[in-house]
Formats: sequence, structure tokens, C-alpha cells
Amino acid sequence: QVDRGPEAVAVQFEDQALSYRELDRRANQLARHLRNLGVGPGTLVGVFMERSLELVIALYGILKAGGAYVPLDPEYPADRIAFMLQDAGAPVLLSQQHLRAQLPPHPAVVVCVDSEWPTIARHSDARPLDVTTPEDMVYAIYTSGSTGRPKGVLNRHRGIVNRLLWMQDAYRLTAADAVLQKTPFSFDVSVWEFFWPLLSGARLVVAKPGGHRDPAYLSGLIAAHRITTLHFVPSMLNAYLDYADLNAACLKRVIVSGEALSYELQERFFRASAAALHNLYGPTEAAVDVSSWACRRDDGRRLVPIGRPIANTRLYILDRELQPVPLGVAGELHIAGVQVAQGYLNRPELTAEKFIPDIFGVDSGARMYKTGDLARYLPDGDIEYLGRIDNQVKLRGFRIELGEIEAVLGRHEQVRAAVVTLREDTPGDQRLVAYVVLANARTLPTD
Repeated sequence: QVDRGPEAVAVQFEDQALSYRELDRRANQLARHLRNLGVGPGTLVGVFMERSLELVIALYGILKAGGAYVPLDPEYPADRIAFMLQDAGAPVLLSQQHLRAQLPPHPAVVVCVDSEWPTIARHSDARPLDVTTPEDMVYAIYTSGSTGRPKGVLNRHRGIVNRLLWMQDAYRLTAADAVLQKTPFSFDVSVWEFFWPLLSGARLVVAKPGGHRDPAYLSGLIAAHRITTLHFVPSMLNAYLDYADLNAACLKRVIVSGEALSYELQERFFRASAAALHNLYGPTEAAVDVSSWACRRDDGRRLVPIGRPIANTRLYILDRELQPVPLGVAGELHIAGVQVAQGYLNRPELTAEKFIPDIFGVDSGARMYKTGDLARYLPDGDIEYLGRIDNQVKLRGFRIELGEIEAVLGRHEQVRAAVVTLREDTPGDQRLVAYVVLANARTLPTD
């Protein structure tokens, strides 16, 4: 795309913009700087940055160097960031000068992409030799863990490229499109937001830090930058529609994922917008999404399926004996094909437990991922998501292991026991609630 339209706007952030040529030039310079620091295939590079032009340059620069990025959200608690830094063992960490003081102690080499740019810019802006293979890592995104420790999920270029090419084939972005990047980059939806627009010649518009939580700001951004494509988790879509509709003439499609999309919310969207609505499904342990469904107006079924597998991906609904269940019967959803992640970082036992041999596949050594999600086949072959089979929940798009919170609460010296649950006392308003038994709590007589 750089060669096809070098002067076209690639990225916009507030009043700043980069052309395709300039983004490529800067990413090349950063890639060469990173290679001088030892970054190459198999190297994890931490990214502790806020949304900005520098963040986009950082992600592309890491991949051009051959490395894989580890998103570290500055809004995360300090102890979570410290654990992720230690667990990932990233030798290099990209940041911004105003955030550097927030970093916990760590041994990584820190590069502030903004304040150190004069040094980075001394490198050649020619494209570095491509050293990446399809099997190399592209990122490690941490998700919730049942033991109180987050776990990093490693995804490969092969899966992400398949996912992005499927998306372009399905939705056909052109140079006339503008995609809004508003998802925190610690959430895997951000992967297609960052990379899909620029492989198709479209324009990437980056929301300001914290802007994804402000419906008024988003409404203005959609109109000002003529956004054609954006993503919502269902709970945020519901909150946005409380403020404004999505009937901007420029908007072509809204993609939802991260939570179950209810029929009621689908119908509310259709009353508020003429845009197309697409429901996607996929866990962090796969290359973002593995199934899709184009929502239908006036659909009389009163449910929203997660659809069918995307390209080069297979979905199995199996019972406890790993046998396929009959039509309409609930079972655990399993994912196979190129989308399946490499596994968990530094967690071989958990990887072996969740990524099991694909007994239905034709490729020797292929694996499938046990999602822990309940699903069933509808009469027409589409898949309906039914919920979880374990103690995991989805809240505002983020996957949460309730056991992780319970484990942290249990470490307090005054807590004897703790239970966490997801409550919805007011329809549409889900909240995590913890119940604790204190160590010195008095018990009532049993007689």
C-alpha cells in the first residue's frame, strides 16, 4: 500500500497525520534501532504506551524488526504490569517519556519512542530485510488466569494474516474507508483495528487515550473523520445508544464481539442506524475471531447466532468424550485450523491441557483449542453461543476468571474465604460483586 499510494493519509490522531510513506519510513527506522538492540524473530518487546501516532509506529516497527509485541496498558495496576514484565522477560520495552516514571523496576532496555526519536531517526529509513516466517510470534496478549496470575497467549503471523485477509475478503475496505481504532491494545480486537485498514489502503483514525469510554467524543469523531467502520463490545454499544444513534451517513458497518450480542440490542441498533451489523466470536487463544454472522433485519428467530467459521478455521461442538453432539444439543466449542494460537507463554502444562490434538484434522500434529464455551448447532447449521462451562465471565468485553479475583482477596490476612460473582440487578448493568468471610468472623451456634 505504501508503493500504491505513498502520499495517502495512513494514520490520523487528533490534529496529527502520517502518510503511508512517512509511517513506513519511521517504522523502518525504529525497526533498525530495535535490531541493533537484539530484537528479531522470537523476541518479545514490551509496549507501555498510550494511544498515539507513536504507538502505531511502535507496533509496525516491532513487526518489521521481526519481534512480537507485548501490550502493557498504562491503566493496569502496577503489580499486574510488574508481573507481566517479569513473566514475559522482554529484553526491550517501548514507552513514552511521560509514562516512564510509572514503570515498575525491571531489567529491560527502555526506549521512549517520542523523546528518543532524534536518536532513532539516525537509522536508515530503507525497509529492513524481512526475517519473519509464518510460524513466528506476532504478539503475546495477557488474559485473566484462575490462579490469580494473568497468562500470556502467543499468536503467530500465520493466524493473524489469515484473519486479516478473511476480513478484507468479507468486507472489502477501500481507500475511501476510515476505520476507528478505539479498543485498548491489550484487547485482541485492536489487532485488526491497527492492521486491517493499512493493508487495504484505508485510513486509520486513532482515538485519544480514554476516548473509547466517552460517547460524546466518539460521536464527534465519527462525524469529523467520516468513519465508515468501527467496533463495539455489546455493553458499550448499548451505552452509546443511550447517548446517540449511529445513523451518520458515513457509517457503513459496525462490528461487535467480546460479549454475547442479545436480540434486543440488535433490534435497538437497527432502529438507530442504517449501517450493517456483524457479530463476531473468538477467544484470545485464537487469532482474534473465528466465526462471523451478518445480523439480519426482521429476523424472526429472536436470537443472534455467532454464525459459521471464517476461512481456514474449523469449529467442533463436542461432548465430554470429545464426540460430536447432535443438532440442537449443547456441547463445548473447540477451535481448529490456522487460527489456533501457539499456546500460553511459560505455561506448558496449561497449554497441554487446553490445546489438545485435533483428532478430526488431517494434518499430523495439528491441535484444537478447548474454549470452555457452550454452543449448539441451529437447524440451518449456524452456531448459537450459550454461555460458559466454568467460572469465567465476560464483562464489558474483557474475559475475567473469577478465581483470579478470589485468589487475590484470599491473600489478605483478614479474609478467610471469598467468592466473586457477576450480578445484573439492573437489566443491562452487570457488575462484579465479592462476598468475603473475615478471619475473625463470629459464627452462629448450630443448635
